Amino acid sequence: MSSLNDAMRISASGLSTERFRLDVISSNIANANSVGVNGQDPYRRRDVSVIGGPDGVKIGGVVEDQAPFRVVHEPGNPNADGNGNVSYSNVEPVQEMVNMMGASRAYEANVAAFNSAKGMINSALTIGKV
Repeated sequence: MSSLNDAMRISASGLSTERFRLDVISSNIANANSVGVNGQDPYRRRDVSVIGGPDGVKIGGVVEDQAPFRVVHEPGNPNADGNGNVSYSNVEPVQEMVNMMGASRAYEANVAAFNSAKGMINSALTIGKV
């Protein structure tokens, strides 16, 4: 039965990791159209580093994407630089939606694995009952 408990613990680590990934992806989407103001850089896309091991997965950290910012020529924009260019975040909303779907599917898979292990434990406990 300890292997079933291990399966539940590993699935739980996957659940918490995927939930954190969904939070980071949501933050990226929310800041997709942010601009650089007063010479500061706009929001930089973030990604979650995940580390796998025998006890499941854990969050290795959050890293910033070093891809270049999207630069748009908008001379009338109050946030434009001297050349009339505005720097927007390097977040690609379509790519973030794909990432969100993947994290959501991984979360659902971990829920299914957790529930299967829980069901097997419950079945094992009822074997000896008459």
